Amino acid sequence: MGICCSREGGGRELEETEGWFPWKHDDFLQEQLAGAAGVSMHTKQGWKGVNQDAMAACQDFAGHKGQIFCGVFDGHGPLGRDVARHVRDSLPKKLSASLAPSTEDDAPSSNSNADVDSFDKSDCTSSSDASDENQLLSSWKSLIVKAFEDVDEELRQHSGIDCLCSGTTAVTVVRQGDHLIIANLGDSRAVLCTRDSKGRPVSVQITTDLKPDLPGEAERILICKGRIFAMDDEPDVPRLWLPDQDAPGLAMARAFGDFCLKNHGLICTPEVYYRKLSEKDDFLVLATDGVTRVDFFPDFPSSFMSISTFQSRSNFLQLRTVSAGTIATEI
Repeated sequence: MGICCSREGGGRELEETEGWFPWKHDDFLQEQLAGAAGVSMHTKQGWKGVNQDAMAACQDFAGHKGQIFCGVFDGHGPLGRDVARHVRDSLPKKLSASLAPSTEDDAPSSNSNADVDSFDKSDCTSSSDASDENQLLSSWKSLIVKAFEDVDEELRQHSGIDCLCSGTTAVTVVRQGDHLIIANLGDSRAVLCTRDSKGRPVSVQITTDLKPDLPGEAERILICKGRIFAMDDEPDVPRLWLPDQDAPGLAMARAFGDFCLKNHGLICTPEVYYRKLSEKDDFLVLATDGVTRVDFFPDFPSSFMSISTFQSRSNFLQLRTVSAGTIATEI
């Protein structure tokens, strides 16, 4: 299935293929998507079975003109599909509520919200200053972390979804002017496609795949009595296990849900990254591990950037995506 939203020719174009689109009936996201420019989305069932991915794109996010939110969520476990869809629907709403412009009758929700608004209105000189960029990242980080933790607690209390051994990753981006704020939970990935000094396409991986064997992640897991080892048939995939059972074998150190592991080192706190865009930056890819692990992914930026029109790029994205979900957003 795929969707392309473009303003080429002054109109809105939607393409839907291969059946039901994940949030076709989600009024909130459907309204936010209307008129969105430069975002291509595609997902395809892989060889492992049911496609448990979900994606979101919101234009004029949180009531801020031109601000964009995108997210990719890779579910896992028996009810991973339900978890991914719940996070897809809930996370943008919670983050949007914390960022919504305040009115005179409303008391400011937090200093962080005010900092984000004031930074967006700052002049070019101050916005390029390192201290202002650090302030922006700090303000966004506090809002994003709280939104992620609130959604995780919401899942814990959700009577309709058993999240004991089911969960989802998340990689999200908010574009505010020439600022990108990326949040990552798990092993999905954000890759910026830019150009070097000679104009050649290159890719820059912004996020880190949060695997259980990363030193910082492993230290936390082992302190909490979790175990880390790979299965014999997948020796290159370290997994997180319960202290006294060879289960569930989670291939990431951070995720929504999976509450059987939350006392054994698994956390829902995302890593938050900042990137200021330059004229050399072309587009951003958000992808699940089902996409990033395939052979063509290292060559994806140069192939994608050689295509002239956005619609053609959308079609290319659909043809080359072999598993899981991808969002490519032109910047």
